[in-house]
Amino acid sequence: MSRLGDDIVAIDFHTHVQRSARTGTTGAAEDNAEAMAAYFRTEARTPTVHDLADTYRAQNMMCVAFTIDAGWKTGEEPSVTSDEIIELAAEHSDVVIPFATVDPHGGRRAAREVRRLAEKGARGVKFHPSAQEFSPDDRAVYPVYEAIAETGIIALFHSGHTGAGAGTRGGGGIRLKYGNPMLVDDVAVDFPDIPIVLAHPSFPWQDEALSVALHKPNVHIDLSGWSPKYFPANLVQYARTLLKDKMLFGTDYPVLTAERWLRDFEGLGFDEDVRRRILRDNAARLLGLAE
Repeated sequence: MSRLGDDIVAIDFHTHVQRSARTGTTGAAEDNAEAMAAYFRTEARTPTVHDLADTYRAQNMMCVAFTIDAGWKTGEEPSVTSDEIIELAAEHSDVVIPFATVDPHGGRRAAREVRRLAEKGARGVKFHPSAQEFSPDDRAVYPVYEAIAETGIIALFHSGHTGAGAGTRGGGGIRLKYGNPMLVDDVAVDFPDIPIVLAHPSFPWQDEALSVALHKPNVHIDLSGWSPKYFPANLVQYARTLLKDKMLFGTDYPVLTAERWLRDFEGLGFDEDVRRRILRDNAARLLGLAE
């Protein structure tokens, strides 16, 4: 179990493990990393859990780490398993907070997997509706949510636009419609005790995301995947005010680094109280790490 050290200055709620530390396997992750790096004009990286631990420990930060199982759509296995992430995160419990991935099309089989991985140490489950090609409000996925509710872990949903597949023929088969955060509203209604996080500024549905987070007590927003200098004005305003306790620092590493995100975040002029909430305190409370 991860613990919040006195020296921790921030918790990055959104980082990707893209390579197995045990087999070196990247699968399609290497090609995806190169495409995403080109899209975001950054360096291509395929970090292991050990790499994440080294990177974030050096910055006195913790990070939520996961991979994505999109095998139902792509036919490919994730480059690293949830089991490996959980097991290696235990070696770096001062830094790495493991989340799991499951196939949302898996029904009760996937629900059993959620229970198993939660018992093993997963603190949440990451969903990418566009990449995994499912609608979050599809009742066929409800057995998975039931397992999440039973185990008391977090559900993290990609929302909005995605760099995955951007600019490629047919968008790489990615259907953006599944990223509408309003599709998560039913989940928040029917599973009011699941802590839910909408990942990323939700372009082009930012108002929908703000509305759901404002209306549903269990819904939060992580600010990953965009440099803060590109945040829409309404997101910044709500982060300063009505949703200041529900906004979470996140980078989408390795797409963005914490250094780049924080440098651009400083330009928004948040006061120290709100800055501390967004960078550390809100995530610590949500993850049960608060002192």
